[in-house]
Amino acid sequence: MPAAITAPTAIYSPALLSLERVVTDSFALVMEARTGVLAKTAFDVAGVLQLHADELADLLNTTTKTLRTYRQGKKRLNPTASEQVLKLLALARRGEEVFGDSAAFRRWLSKPAYGLGGQPPLALLQTSGGIDLVAEEVGRIAYGDLA
Repeated sequence: MPAAITAPTAIYSPALLSLERVVTDSFALVMEARTGVLAKTAFDVAGVLQLHADELADLLNTTTKTLRTYRQGKKRLNPTASEQVLKLLALARRGEEVFGDSAAFRRWLSKPAYGLGGQPPLALLQTSGGIDLVAEEVGRIAYGDLA
């Protein structure tokens, strides 16, 4: 049953699955972010990470109302927010892989992490650099380097 171990436990929409190659290639991620991702994609990523709409808005430095308006109008996010969304998707995939399921990863995101100066990882996801720090910590956990 190895397929069951590696299969994602969160539900990924077809739109998110189509971004699989993009989030594994830094150049493709930047190019996709420049064109902007649909606001619906941000909500899909929030669903995978089990974030409420207000948490998503906080991470993207906008308002919930703005995000919902963009989603209803099928508008694209700006490049900075798009990059964050794509990096969050990559982080969600990696976190699920390392922690075994999306719920366990979500719990970890909410608890203070020693390798992140005692900060809850979720608090660092407001910037691209913060997402990178959290991703590095998940990588250290994957390889058993918790110090």
